[in-house]
Amino acid sequence: MSEPVETHRDELLSAARTAVGDEIRSITYFTEDDVEQLYLRDDLDQTADLVGFAENERKGFHAQALYANTQLGDYRFTVRVFDNGYLTRVITNDHGVWVTADSMDIDRFEELASALATILRSFDPT
Repeated sequence: MSEPVETHRDELLSAARTAVGDEIRSITYFTEDDVEQLYLRDDLDQTADLVGFAENERKGFHAQALYANTQLGDYRFTVRVFDNGYLTRVITNDHGVWVTADSMDIDRFEELASALATILRSFDPT
């Protein structure tokens, strides 16, 4: 993974932990070409298919352009709902983060996305 994400790893972890708390399951950073899990809660399976998840979440790079200049306004974040938790994806320019979490109040998703987007905007992955 590139040096910029290494430099901002603790910042991304701290922002996600602050917004989500003990409900956090995992944090994964990704670009078009790479994916790195930054955190995985101890009680979860260590063999998750990150590449498969990344392929799906990378579709957000294309969607970001499709939503540009629409009446909806700028893309901010995506929340996916599953039986056992939630996935929040934030993309800024050419990189993004997805965070998985147990059940939590909807306002915390917006807080999480806002904090992660601020950090992603602060560095360039290339």
